[in-house]
Amino acid sequence: MKLEEQQQKILDLMKDDDYVPMKAKELAMIMRVPKNEYGDFLEVLGDLELEMKIQKNRKNRYRLVEKTYYDGIYRKNQKGFGFVRLEDQEDEIYISKENSLNALNGDRVLIEILEESNKVKSAEGKVVRILKHEKDTVVGIFQNNKSFGFVVPDDRSFGTDIFISKKNFGKARDNHKVLVKITKYPQNGKNAEGKIIEVLGNVNEAGVDMLSLIKEYNLPSTFPEEVVQEAKKFGDTVDEKDIPNRVDFRDREIFTIDGEDAKDLDDAVRVEKLDNGNYKLEVHIADVSHYVKENSLLDREALIRGTSIYMLGRVIPMLPRELSNGLCSLNEGEDRFTLSCIMEIDQKGNVVSGEVVKGIIKVTKRMSYNDVQAILDGNETVINHYKPYIQEFKNMEELAIILKNRRMEQGYLNLDIPESKIGLDIDGKVVSVGKYETSFANEIIEQFMLSANETIAEKFYWLQAPFIYRVHEKPDIEKIQELNKFLINFELKIKANKDNIYPKEFAKILEETKGKEEEKVVSNLVLRTLKLARYEAENKGHFGIASKYYCHFTSPIRRYPDLFIHRVISKYLEENYDVKENWIEEHQKQAEDRAKQSSEREKIATKVEREAEDLKKAEYMESRIGEEYEGIVSSITSFGMFVELENTIEGLIRFDDLGDEYFIYDEDKKQLIGEHSNKVYKIGDKVKIRVKKASKILRQIDFEMRI
Repeated sequence: MKLEEQQQKILDLMKDDDYVPMKAKELAMIMRVPKNEYGDFLEVLGDLELEMKIQKNRKNRYRLVEKTYYDGIYRKNQKGFGFVRLEDQEDEIYISKENSLNALNGDRVLIEILEESNKVKSAEGKVVRILKHEKDTVVGIFQNNKSFGFVVPDDRSFGTDIFISKKNFGKARDNHKVLVKITKYPQNGKNAEGKIIEVLGNVNEAGVDMLSLIKEYNLPSTFPEEVVQEAKKFGDTVDEKDIPNRVDFRDREIFTIDGEDAKDLDDAVRVEKLDNGNYKLEVHIADVSHYVKENSLLDREALIRGTSIYMLGRVIPMLPRELSNGLCSLNEGEDRFTLSCIMEIDQKGNVVSGEVVKGIIKVTKRMSYNDVQAILDGNETVINHYKPYIQEFKNMEELAIILKNRRMEQGYLNLDIPESKIGLDIDGKVVSVGKYETSFANEIIEQFMLSANETIAEKFYWLQAPFIYRVHEKPDIEKIQELNKFLINFELKIKANKDNIYPKEFAKILEETKGKEEEKVVSNLVLRTLKLARYEAENKGHFGIASKYYCHFTSPIRRYPDLFIHRVISKYLEENYDVKENWIEEHQKQAEDRAKQSSEREKIATKVEREAEDLKKAEYMESRIGEEYEGIVSSITSFGMFVELENTIEGLIRFDDLGDEYFIYDEDKKQLIGEHSNKVYKIGDKVKIRVKKASKILRQIDFEMRI
């Protein structure tokens, strides 16, 4: 019997009106627990007791706890208080420092509600038990005080410095970055205690910053030897005996289009104009599931990782490079197995037919976005270099424009928020920060991948196959109302009510600000209003893409959900779509578990990638203290305002650095108002700033206002 089921049976028994408190043995007898399972039964009772759902009286008899307790993840503020978000609830529960029970950032805690929320303030709670500490190791800077030392955590929200006795220094020296094992968690106002288990290097040593992030998030930076060996056994050429079972596309002109430094090429495309005026779009995706079989060592390792992580010049891949850069990478001129989505698309952008097949391809040319864009722009030098294929790229451009126009009509949210491009030298030191420039060549691939993802998701939805969808639900009406308070500054408004929230309304706003000064700010505000996309085993549509059916099919080298659905697709193809019910049931449960795990791993990857960027941006500004820039107010909070510079770097201007007068925070309008001058700062305003402080270690940048 599953743990959750047994817990529920115990709770149901105790909820019965006729139940009287019983000892563990009496409960086991009534519930007919076999003798050999009695130890496990005691553990279940212990877990329920720990979660404060049941309690023992003085005679060791169990009964239900009358109070209701809730569990959630504690998020600690540097000032000592914190918040707990409960599952399926948008609002967080405020926890004062006195009621935190010394919980640390990220701990799973049990709380009771002291005061429900109202219009004036949020709900307040109290931590009654720490169920699980999130971390037992911490990365930080070692400070040596001779007879003892401290480690100051990189995560300033962690909540405590860690005391290190002299015998636990290891080989650490003052100002070293270290990994410390916590031996004693904080109690009664005392610091946590720990033991240094690894020295990462001096704080300013090349590569130590990225290594610190890897250790901080406990990322699996190397593959176990047995996993690498499993990848190597496939060699570097496809198995010829499997070719007759596949559709042979090797005589066709097929292209990969990627960034110039890409190494794992998992998608290739081809467009053909048909006699009836329609287009045939082929999207060929590396058949990773042919090699990474269910429950193999490679599969288990890929599931643990969930996704590849890109940390500015350093990649932590989901699969070993023997596969990701080798046999699964669609390299030019080499035979490669694929799952291929073949679509016929009419001149209005509708997919009139779509199928998926197992294929084999040989990429004609590896293209970069820059070269494809140069061809589309009429660059004679590049055109002459790729002369035989020019019409191929013109066809791609035509179809991509049609697809994009159709999506825009449906309400596709074209959030034009530039990514940062951070240049590093050979030692990993940052030398430049700017916008990552994209072109229509990037758009071509994006539109083709969207079409393949939608086509596959719709097909397998109607087959009722076990599947993982990419879900993006509509935003909450309260969030839209908050957004409208900002948009009024630009004489804009999103029309919506609880029952009618459509992506088209958001798309209109984005279109109206296109090319204007406020475009970037409005795009960011819209992005903050939207919910986070996630993976689910149930199809709930994708609001941002304005699509009823959506999944991630096109990147199985670097995302586990893609690999999982490839496996499902292959099964259906192999069984000629007649799949047994027990396989479907088993994999439906798998889809639910894998979707949840993949969403969690994606969150961690996103956080690590963002922190790597923040760290390098702060490092870049450390040598620019005192320099002046112009920027745009990107957000306003109760402690100051954030300003974003043209190069994508964002810094905080605290109230003290706004000038000579006191500014009042208008929470409703998210504005700052000068007490004497009535000077107003609002989101979207252009301002001049001076760089006041920057700390790579804290990953923070402070600006001050220049009038």
